[in-house]
Amino acid sequence: MADLATLTKKGDVSIIKLDDGKANAFSLDMLESLNACLAEVPRDSGALIITGREGLFSAGFDLKTLASGDPEAAQKMVKLGFNTLLDLYSFPRPIVAAISGHAVALGIFVACCCDYRIGIEGKFICQANEVRNNMDIPVQIMEIVKDRLDKKHFYKAIYHAEVYPMHEAISAGYIDEIVPPADLMEKALEKAEDLATLGHPYYMNTKNVYQADVVAKIKEGIEGARPPGQTA
Repeated sequence: MADLATLTKKGDVSIIKLDDGKANAFSLDMLESLNACLAEVPRDSGALIITGREGLFSAGFDLKTLASGDPEAAQKMVKLGFNTLLDLYSFPRPIVAAISGHAVALGIFVACCCDYRIGIEGKFICQANEVRNNMDIPVQIMEIVKDRLDKKHFYKAIYHAEVYPMHEAISAGYIDEIVPPADLMEKALEKAEDLATLGHPYYMNTKNVYQADVVAKIKEGIEGARPPGQTA
């Protein structure tokens, strides 16, 4: 489990890399590994980069767990996933997403939690594919994507589960810029080092004021959360 998410540091910047050798699915083990890394990241200084493996940021929740027939395991994974989104979205220091490839489902939602998002050139996509897979998007995720996506793209991206190539994901609001794959970590580190200079607690306080209503709705949604695809 410890190898699914790894933490390294470069000066004032913490770097978490997700790598399960496959789809970078957010299984319970991946989520627990990610949270163990997050527990070691300073919350009163510096900045954080989150990245994935080459060609794949994350394909979302672990579908094997959701289809396992074990509702307790699915519920435990999903609840930790939602709480992880909340932690990332409201993180008191700046987070840069270095989107190393495809970002789908929970993968793109994790990216949306970050404060600046850098994608890469190439045949990679961003997609919230839930509706096309007969799943709904609960309030605790909806509030995050509403805060990030351009209103002109919201229906296509969320209701219609549109596939966005990286170069189109900028106008949608999924990402902020794209760079050649070889330049991804250099650009992410450059941005993170700049954001790390933002003072504490001023960055945190400003973020808290803006996010207060959204965070309250996310917390309320998590209390009544159910696994994706499971109806009330």
